[in-house]
Amino acid sequence: MSEPEPVRSEPGEPYDIVAIAASAGGITALGHVLSGLPDGFPVPVVVVQHLDPRHKTIIAEVLGRRAKLPVVLAQGGEHAKAGKIYVAPPNHHLLVEAKGVLVLSSSELVHFLRPSADLLFESVAAVYGPRAIACVLTGTGSDGAMGASAVKSRGGTVIAEDPALAEFKGMPEAAIASGAVDFILPLDEIATVIRGLVEADRS
Repeated sequence: MSEPEPVRSEPGEPYDIVAIAASAGGITALGHVLSGLPDGFPVPVVVVQHLDPRHKTIIAEVLGRRAKLPVVLAQGGEHAKAGKIYVAPPNHHLLVEAKGVLVLSSSELVHFLRPSADLLFESVAAVYGPRAIACVLTGTGSDGAMGASAVKSRGGTVIAEDPALAEFKGMPEAAIASGAVDFILPLDEIATVIRGLVEADRS
């Protein structure tokens, strides 16, 4: 099956999507980042947070208390809309297909995980190419590193939380080790940089 062509935006609109991944310590870290994105943010945000599938999740409600944007659990077949945050539900991979269609998958675990940051980032890289931003926050293990490489290889931009300051350094450290990371930032600076990248040339 051929890869979808990267989505192209009008000139002056450099980015079309932000994908963020976190694991251990991620609820707090996501709260910090998402709270820094303004109402009317001009692109959708898709999020993978590793969750225990045995428990009903209230992650959308918890993050929604911090975020200025609406936060929902992603639903398969939904079109990702600008100014909205979509979180992978427990025990489902979240992917993005052509035209921003969200896909939920119960396919096999990746690195013993479902949802997988790698799968989300790889799907975003395939569809959006240079118009994608991927961000790796706190977490153990290496999920997100291969996906970050995919985003970088297609011309996208990769941000990692500074491992020295992260609650758990494994995931951002692995992303940095892949050589794909453009920005290594303290948690409190990540939203500002994302805003700067996305909102540049949109005035």
